[in-house]
Amino acid sequence: MVKQTGHKPIAQNRKARHDYHIDDVVEAGLVLTGTEVKSLRLGRASLVDAFAAVRGRELWLQGMHIPEYTHGTWTNHEPRRTRKLLLHKDELEKLIKAVEQQGVSLIPLSLYFKDGYAKVELATGRGKKDYDKRHALAERQASREAQRALSDRTRR
Repeated sequence: MVKQTGHKPIAQNRKARHDYHIDDVVEAGLVLTGTEVKSLRLGRASLVDAFAAVRGRELWLQGMHIPEYTHGTWTNHEPRRTRKLLLHKDELEKLIKAVEQQGVSLIPLSLYFKDGYAKVELATGRGKKDYDKRHALAERQASREAQRALSDRTRR
């Protein structure tokens, strides 16, 4: 069998960058069952309500939805089960220390296959306030208008 290479995106958490100030990003592996991998290969997953939590000295991904595999039998998986995250020891310790601080959360940003293995991109982040979100939206709109004005000027 030929080994897969490259980067194949499965799911993105678009709201994460809108709702959180992202500090640090880490790549982690996932412990999955066979039908979960088959469902992911079909490109079916959702990270909308997902977050990572510390239990003991391990990280667990909760709330990620991987729908049941359509051709699965009684061995099919639970769609929203808790999944273990695989990290190097030093990365794990760094993330645990970060989460112990007040107001810091572990948010999954994206889910993808890298060289045939399912990976999740985890970020440490602090929640944004409503006025922060409005300010970021206003900045983005102002930069868009400035870019539009420049492109109109170069056309003439």
